[in-house]
Amino acid sequence: MESLDYVWYASYGSNINHDRFLCYILGGTPEGSSKREIGCRDQSLPIEARNLIIKHPLYFTKEADKWQGKGVAFIDLESIPETNTYSRMYLITREQFIDVVRQENEQSGELELDLEAVIQNGSHIFRKSWYGNVLYLGEEEGYPIFTFTSTEKMKKDELNPPSLEYLQTILKGIHKDMGISREAVIDYIKAVPGVASFYSDQQLATLDF
Repeated sequence: MESLDYVWYASYGSNINHDRFLCYILGGTPEGSSKREIGCRDQSLPIEARNLIIKHPLYFTKEADKWQGKGVAFIDLESIPETNTYSRMYLITREQFIDVVRQENEQSGELELDLEAVIQNGSHIFRKSWYGNVLYLGEEEGYPIFTFTSTEKMKKDELNPPSLEYLQTILKGIHKDMGISREAVIDYIKAVPGVASFYSDQQLATLDF
């Protein structure tokens, strides 16, 4: 495999959950969501999945119609060495990654995305949209690691908590797919901007993951 024929897609939100992510590959409606995803042109399953720690802070903002009009996950633009954001990365084709980006940005038609330019510059804003900023996070075994986030920095006055369904999807992925203990998952998520001060420990403890 040529190194840029396959890439790692690093997820940090609901796509940490393997079953949810496969809706972007195969098509389908994720549990807790109201939208059916169209899937990729190439519906081959990921070759491999691995855990990753991202050094960009996680937060929740915006209002996503498909997740009950509540907040969804982003990572801030600045890398902070002491930050540990849980991520699950999938080894997929370049075409599949572009199709995932296209679906996340609800863009119909073709999407031109120069991944070599992303590597060279560290990031690339291809569109002023929620997830219109592709970031390069290094490489693993010769394959580049990419993710995507907002084109803007986190704004503390615009934080919006996620729905319990969306949050449960993320926590289930961290616990079951990444192998992190339930206690560690709760400690992790309750400190994240957009969850902290919005949900109590008691509410988080009721989630089924």
